[in-house]
Amino acid sequence: MKRFYLLLLLAVPLLAEAQQAVSLTGYAKELFMYYNPDQELPGIGSDALVANTFHNRLNFKWYASTQLTAVVEMRNRILFGNLVKQYPAYQSVVDVDNGYLDLSFVPFEGKGWFMHSFFDRASLDWVSGNWQIRLGRQRINWGVNLVWNPNDVFNSFSYFDFDYEERPGTDALRIQYYTGMTSSAELVYQLGENADDMALAGLYRFSQWDYDFQFIGGWVGTDYMLGAGWAGDIKGAGFRGEITHFKPRQEDSGSETATVASISVDYTFPGSLYIHSGILYNSHGTTGKAGGLDPFFNNKLSAKYLSLARYSLFGQCSYPVTPLLSVDLSSILNPSDGSWYIGPTASYSLQNNLELMATGQLFFGEEGTEFGEIGKLLFARLKWSF
Repeated sequence: MKRFYLLLLLAVPLLAEAQQAVSLTGYAKELFMYYNPDQELPGIGSDALVANTFHNRLNFKWYASTQLTAVVEMRNRILFGNLVKQYPAYQSVVDVDNGYLDLSFVPFEGKGWFMHSFFDRASLDWVSGNWQIRLGRQRINWGVNLVWNPNDVFNSFSYFDFDYEERPGTDALRIQYYTGMTSSAELVYQLGENADDMALAGLYRFSQWDYDFQFIGGWVGTDYMLGAGWAGDIKGAGFRGEITHFKPRQEDSGSETATVASISVDYTFPGSLYIHSGILYNSHGTTGKAGGLDPFFNNKLSAKYLSLARYSLFGQCSYPVTPLLSVDLSSILNPSDGSWYIGPTASYSLQNNLELMATGQLFFGEEGTEFGEIGKLLFARLKWSF
């Protein structure tokens, strides 16, 4: 099965060379990072670190017919700086593919730098009438909230990973049937090496009372899960929510029963000022000091483990100062241990397809708290889209 799947994905661009209905888009970015840690990092120390990432993305689509579309998308990054040089494990942390196929690789490397390539989309999409079937690596987004998504059981993402707009994909077979203009049902089978890596789950989505509702259920990895979500508005303010309950399939699996829920409200004022707030609840999170958040990657991240804390609070406001300049300020608070995060951002459009952005990720708190030992990170990014 795995060999057939790999050959199918590799054949897509070869078949497309003979066709005219193709499109290629993407971007190139240069991201500079300055990191001042608040703790002694293993093998590195506590000195400030810098890193540069040159990032190129290619999005390829082949419209084989009115029914069949093939998609192959990849990201290529060259990473260098003293972070790469002094943190020997950094390359192995970056070069990870949690999918059914390992489509992540390092084609070139040197002293203090390496290039990482990763196919995060590779699928065939067939549409006929009310049916849509997609096979391959794809984004399956069941979340309705903007920051924390307990319903997003296939493609959980970190809010702090701002430079990965496309978000992760999943190797799966997805079958959708549109039952009406605003309603649909879908079934997803996620491929895996064994039952604990697989998933089989369904979703039903419909609209009622000017709200969109959804219900999900099935088996995801080591757990059975059942959940629901909604999206609507209250007097012009967006009102969204999600809840998912997880129960271990086997008592000796090492998993635990958990309920994860999030609610958010957002509103845009007549003067274009945008505000957004939300709350996350994890039944298995701690109400004490929640130290242990990885400053670079949270490899345990899933819809079941969106935070280390029992409760998390989110706030954001943004405003377009001019048509070309936008500013944004976001914050996350762990009310149990008093640690917090603040992220100021400014972006400026130099041209229609050229953007300059500066942002910070500033973490505060006492030793042993969720955000207290991470430190401060500053970023500058230039992005050109094509």
